[in-house]
Amino acid sequence: MPLVRIDVPEALAAGRVRGLADAVHQALVATAGVPEADRFHVVARHAADGLTIDPTYLGVERSAEAAIVTITFRRGRTDDQKRALYRAIADGAAERAGLRPQDVMVVVIENGPADWSFGDGLAQYASG
Repeated sequence: MPLVRIDVPEALAAGRVRGLADAVHQALVATAGVPEADRFHVVARHAADGLTIDPTYLGVERSAEAAIVTITFRRGRTDDQKRALYRAIADGAAERAGLRPQDVMVVVIENGPADWSFGDGLAQYASG
């Protein structure tokens, strides 16, 4: 049930973007209890002037390949699970997409069961 948005520079090769998406999904499965078949990703490519990422914020040295991964899912993961998720995404992005861990920013947004409709005009996760 996570919805993942991946914002990348348009110059990043398609295979590397797919590798990043695969790394994110595998990390969600491995660390956050997400079922393997529960994959909903939106990838957005941006021109140089359409993706502004500070190159040194908080002492992290980012390159022109920096990407932002936004994950929206239901409340319930612990801080330790989230930390494990961030680490798994960074490691997987390096392995599958050749991205430096410093170039992968992850943001988690949590919400409740009534905040999801997977079609048919229903809130499938909400009772009642």
